[in-house]
Amino acid sequence: MQIRKMMILLCAMVLVLAACSSGSNSSNNTGNNKGTNASTNTGATETQGNAAGNNAEEVNSTPEMDFDLGGKTIKIVSWWDMTIPEDNPDNIQRKKNLDALMEKHNFKVEYVAIDYGEYQQKVTASLLAGEPIGDIVRLGKTYTVPTLVKQDLLWPVDEYTKNPRAFNQKVTNEYYTYEGKGYGFSEGQANLVQGIFYNRTLMNQLGAKALQEYVNEDNWNWETFIQVAKEANKDTNNDGKLDTWGLANASLIDHALYSNNTGLTKGDKQNLEDPATLDALNFVSRLATEQVGRPTEGGDWTEPGQFFRQGNTLMYAGALWELGGFQTDMPDYELGFIPFPKGPNATTYHSAEALFQALTIPKSVKNPEQLLYIWEKINDIDSMYDYPDQGWYETLFKNEDDINNAKMVAPNMIVLDHNTFPNLKFYDFVGELNSGVSVSTVVEKYKSTFQAAIDEVFGS
Repeated sequence: MQIRKMMILLCAMVLVLAACSSGSNSSNNTGNNKGTNASTNTGATETQGNAAGNNAEEVNSTPEMDFDLGGKTIKIVSWWDMTIPEDNPDNIQRKKNLDALMEKHNFKVEYVAIDYGEYQQKVTASLLAGEPIGDIVRLGKTYTVPTLVKQDLLWPVDEYTKNPRAFNQKVTNEYYTYEGKGYGFSEGQANLVQGIFYNRTLMNQLGAKALQEYVNEDNWNWETFIQVAKEANKDTNNDGKLDTWGLANASLIDHALYSNNTGLTKGDKQNLEDPATLDALNFVSRLATEQVGRPTEGGDWTEPGQFFRQGNTLMYAGALWELGGFQTDMPDYELGFIPFPKGPNATTYHSAEALFQALTIPKSVKNPEQLLYIWEKINDIDSMYDYPDQGWYETLFKNEDDINNAKMVAPNMIVLDHNTFPNLKFYDFVGELNSGVSVSTVVEKYKSTFQAAIDEVFGS
């Protein structure tokens, strides 16, 4: 086991970490909230045997197929280069599988990377014109389900993605579904991990209770979170001004929603009056009215992260892909990770993605079953890892508790869909909550606006 661990660590050291949400192993896959993360294209289950979902699941493996693609070049389009990197044994095997498949079925592969800033416009225009920019195209859920699917622009793929070693079952059967069909797929089994980064060094200097103890006691909830944050708001030099703070973030709407297992929308309906959503909104309102977080100094969306980097703020709520930057910029501090605290409607800790993305096949591409067969056979491997993103976690973290916390939240990722609706007035809504307007007033004001925005996309 020790030798196996050493192999994993040595392999992990050569991984190129990206700020996205799951291309091959990390937070680089994202379509994340800033458009850089890659770990979002996955959805691991708690029962999988290892990173590829090994066990008796080969029963769903597609039988060998015999076809000749006549030298066709299969174009695989994303906002990063999806060339398989030969950086660990898993990817080396995937590359060998691809080479063998290209020879057997007579095709080539071209990976097309398009800048994220122009990606949506380019790929959408190509689909609408009936001239897709690629054969396998990465699409963000916010503009795909239901908008592009309703226009019959994409193949349903759920018939061909039943092998859990090669396809993430949640992506096809839960995250990318419309009217009972699945339209997205991913080989990645990892998820975007979100939670709380905390400064262990500052925690010890303040003499605060170890935050991990709250998790161990199953007592890490919204109440204890607010208590911890308030207790860290201190004037340590007695000059009449706070010089340490408990929480870097002024607004935590997404975290409040996913940690209470809810969302602002649910399918084609607004969800503001759901009790779990009301709890989350009241939590956000309380953070604002009780001035729990560190007050803004007029900065932009990066300000909370900059506050945390100063070393005088105990907690920061964010995504795991951010941790590498913190570690680089804070070499004198020991940082830890715990889940975002559970809300009253949650029985376990969660993570979330609000700009989820996955691979799709345009309807004008012929023989989608052949493309999905190729994708399956590339990725149907015996993984060397015991769980998704293991190599990345063991590179990021030195503390076993931090690794276990990331492993605990990852399988419970929720996809928040409010960004699907351009006219939802999300930021106006959150702005009023954070300015102290009562939850009941805000809900009453915006519930019809939310529903109208949803109806624009789904149809009334």
